[in-house]
Amino acid sequence: MRVMLAPMEGVVDHLMRDMLTRVGGFDQCVTEFVRVVDQKLPKKTFYRLCPELHNGGKTPAGVPVRVQLLGQHPQWLAENAQTAIELGSPGVDLNFGCPAPKVTKICAGAALMGEPENLVSMCEAVVDRVNIPVTAKMRLGTGQGNFNAKEICQELENVGIQRLCVHGRTLRQRYSGVADWDYIKEVVKSLEVPVIANGDVVDSKSAAACLQKTNASGLMIGRGAIGRPAMFGYLKVGLGWIEETDLPWVKINENWSDLDETQQAFATRKWCWDRYIQLSKDTVGIQPRWMQRHAVAFSKGLPGGKKIRSIMHEMPTPEDFADAISEFLIGVPA
Repeated sequence: MRVMLAPMEGVVDHLMRDMLTRVGGFDQCVTEFVRVVDQKLPKKTFYRLCPELHNGGKTPAGVPVRVQLLGQHPQWLAENAQTAIELGSPGVDLNFGCPAPKVTKICAGAALMGEPENLVSMCEAVVDRVNIPVTAKMRLGTGQGNFNAKEICQELENVGIQRLCVHGRTLRQRYSGVADWDYIKEVVKSLEVPVIANGDVVDSKSAAACLQKTNASGLMIGRGAIGRPAMFGYLKVGLGWIEETDLPWVKINENWSDLDETQQAFATRKWCWDRYIQLSKDTVGIQPRWMQRHAVAFSKGLPGGKKIRSIMHEMPTPEDFADAISEFLIGVPA
């Protein structure tokens, strides 16, 4: 059973992957997508989005990271998949699930659910080019007409795709409505290769319900974890896979059992925030754009969170801003 982090563009950067895999809780990472158009990309593009390639395709904690490709031309996807493998990626993931307009307007991502023959030809070209696992992520369909993910997945299994991840919504839905776990179950029943379920898993209760409903081989979690990086650890605690005392923020707090739910939320997010900032300082330095994006997520839903976000642009330096968030997460307004 695998728990995977969804490759959310602009959210799951390599520092976040580093921090989350040090925390523990999930078993594999996929990069933000490498956009392929009509050329073989330079190596620096892959290293920028996946610095883990310098470490054998693993985070410092040893968790494998696969390069994800997004495009619409079989030849160029295959060419760039070969580059990813040569640089050390332990596999290649193909993106047919992104619903962002900037992606779908060029007929890439989830828009390719409306062009199944082209989608299958892309996967076949990549599988034929590389000799290590190729996986793919998709949605139920475009939302125009009947779902077609099951039929597409069957064809992808036939051309050699070794694992499929299905998000339980259509392109048209984007992130609205409810994920259709029943249809994911149909996909699972129709295939021999593992299927990862994605959509509406936000805690251990929903994780258990999704696994029971779909019979999937694992879970991929995205928006449910934004601002709650400790979620993966608690998910495994709730499923009985690890003990709460194994979690690092619990180990360092002797009075953990005396804290109420809100205090524990502050404490877990502070532990994760401080690790993220320290990793930034130790590697690429504090990146204001990344830090601000994560600060909004880390403070969301906490008492006083709106106030701390309102002073985001008042801090004179990125370091001051990082310290203000850390102080806020102690539970004392900055």
